[in-house]
Amino acid sequence: MGGNPYGMGLVQLLVFAFAITVHESMHAATANYFGDPTAKKLGRISLNPVRHVDIFGSIIFPLVLYFSQLPIFGWAKPVPVNVANLRNPKLHHTLVAVAGPASNLLQAFVAAGMYQWYQPIASRVPAAAAEAIFWLLIMTCVVNTYLAIFNMLPIYPLDGSAVLAGLLPDNLSEKLLQLQPYGFVVLFVVMYTGGLDWFMRPMAGAVFSFFRLPVR
Repeated sequence: MGGNPYGMGLVQLLVFAFAITVHESMHAATANYFGDPTAKKLGRISLNPVRHVDIFGSIIFPLVLYFSQLPIFGWAKPVPVNVANLRNPKLHHTLVAVAGPASNLLQAFVAAGMYQWYQPIASRVPAAAAEAIFWLLIMTCVVNTYLAIFNMLPIYPLDGSAVLAGLLPDNLSEKLLQLQPYGFVVLFVVMYTGGLDWFMRPMAGAVFSFFRLPVR
């Protein structure tokens, strides 16, 4: 996808706000399901975006991308998880981490399915409304796809780091956790050097091709 070819930056921001809200709510709900009510008690099982906003990851970073005409993604305030409360700490903590990106992939899948369903009947709708619906569905798929891929990077504080820690043997998992204080530095280096774009665009492109979306 090249920048913001459709002039739909505001739609991207709104879709992003909803996407991260569902993302974080799923983390909280999954943790509660597996025995840890910490996030639930803090009101994080909620579709109110205000409960999940991270000043930098949810506002500043997406706005920088928006004004740079780049795909919008980012992160929200981490959902607190008391691993000791989980019935199977290592496995369930991994599933809690996966739940957020999985919710984004599900939103992308639903939006892509609705796009394909809508195409044959779009001519029955006024042209302006039809176009608006098309781009809303496309942006929902695009934003959620990028959000899922971004959050699965194995870099703290992204979900991929917790997933990788859950898959590694305990000794390697502990070493990975020791690198957490440097996570933001690594993330910014990856972004600054273009490594993030190099990693994400081919994967996102494959998803868009699979969904048959008109996204470059």
